[in-house]
Amino acid sequence: MTTPPPALLIAGHGTRDDAGAEAFRDFVRELGSRHPELPVAGGFIELSPPPLGEAVTELVEKGVRRFAAVPLMLVSAGHAKGDIPAALAREKERHPGISYTYGRPLGPHPSLLSVLERRLDEALGAGGRTPWDRADVTVLLVGRGSTDPDANAEVHKAARLLWEGRGYAGVETAFVSLAAPDVPSGLDRCARLGAGRIVVLPYFLFTGILPDRVRRQTEDWAAAHPEAEVRSADVIGPEPELLDLVMERYEEAVKGDLRMNCDSCVYRIALPGFEDKVGMPQQPHFHPDDDGHHHGHGPHGHGHHHGAHSHAH
Repeated sequence: MTTPPPALLIAGHGTRDDAGAEAFRDFVRELGSRHPELPVAGGFIELSPPPLGEAVTELVEKGVRRFAAVPLMLVSAGHAKGDIPAALAREKERHPGISYTYGRPLGPHPSLLSVLERRLDEALGAGGRTPWDRADVTVLLVGRGSTDPDANAEVHKAARLLWEGRGYAGVETAFVSLAAPDVPSGLDRCARLGAGRIVVLPYFLFTGILPDRVRRQTEDWAAAHPEAEVRSADVIGPEPELLDLVMERYEEAVKGDLRMNCDSCVYRIALPGFEDKVGMPQQPHFHPDDDGHHHGHGPHGHGHHHGAHSHAH
């Protein structure tokens, strides 16, 4: 009898936005229906049901013993580096006999850059408005924002890769929370660089509170700066490229070919201002949502994550 393939466990960030949480759950269901040969389940680290532990229990009750976990996240910040590995370690204690491998975040993969380019094209010619030429357009790519400098740097990497060879006047970077520049400051920067036409592109997988905030802040800035022409692009969404990329990350995890970037990780390298994080112990970051309670981390619903950092490679 052949050994069944490891189950696919998808770990999401979580959002207070019902539509965003439902988009994640729909995505997990779609992935499962595309791959009937695989047990597939997904859960959140915080803020939305089901919690990750519930997804693990669902699979264990079906007889699953081996997992490959893939974080459905664009950048490797506190959740991907700390919270998910800690949650998986906790599940291993709860369910003796299970084993898992852990995949890497999605990153600025070429296929996702193609989707971002599509979103920009939609905005450039959207809604019957005058089409814009790429050469006249400065893009402002807006990431989630993190207290982890490596995670913020990954958004800059995505911006540079998006700019390469596509003919935009420029691609600038901003963040919606926890990191500078914020959206209005990022738009100010574009204007100071001489941009007359700006498209704000949210670097987010699904709709949610933060992408909504990006759009609202963009509209407010545009109203205060009538001399600039500003349009908003849509989030990435549950595109076929995203479904394929999750399976690519699953295959990597199963084969053990992870190639995680540790070169600028605050838990390994003393980065200026973050020296105290080097070698921090692995501590689970407790999420009360495991018990169904909603909570926030500070003013933006995010927090300073502790060093439950796993580099299992």
